[in-house]
Order: sequence, then structure tokens, then C-alpha cells
Amino acid sequence: MLVTHPFHPLVGRQLRVCRAVRRSGGLVFICTAGDGVTVTLPQEWTDRGPAPGRNRLAIDGLGALSALVDALMSRGVEARGGGSS
Repeated sequence: MLVTHPFHPLVGRQLRVCRAVRRSGGLVFICTAGDGVTVTLPQEWTDRGPAPGRNRLAIDGLGALSALVDALMSRGVEARGGGSS
């Protein structure tokens, strides 16, 4: 399997897959990188994952991020007693 995540230290290296495991709703691969080193990689960080989109920031992801920020901001306001300064 090829590591494709651009910021992973093993990017471009072929690894031997020992097994695949479902974790947190996604597939991860447990691989050997040589010299007894074991690496766990999400499927999306390999050539076995879906092809990356043209743009790194997809509309769906930005929408989910916006909703998360809004939820966190409203929790912070509630925790401080509400209202604006």
C-alpha cells in the first residue's frame, strides 16, 4: 500500500499491510514500515482511499466546520452567562 497523505513522514513509501480494522466508522490499516516499526494509517491517507478532490476545502466540510464553530461558540456564551460584552 502506498502512503499518499502529503504531510505524513512516510509519504510515497510502500508499506506491507498486516490487517485492516474498522475504527470510529472508518477503515484503518495496520502496516509494517520495516525494522519492526508498525504504523496505523486511515484509509484516506493511502492509495486505497477515495481520490482527493480538486480543492482541499470541500463545501460539505466547510459547512460542517461552520456548524461546529457555531455550536462551540454558543456553548462558550452559555458557560459565561450569556450576553455580549
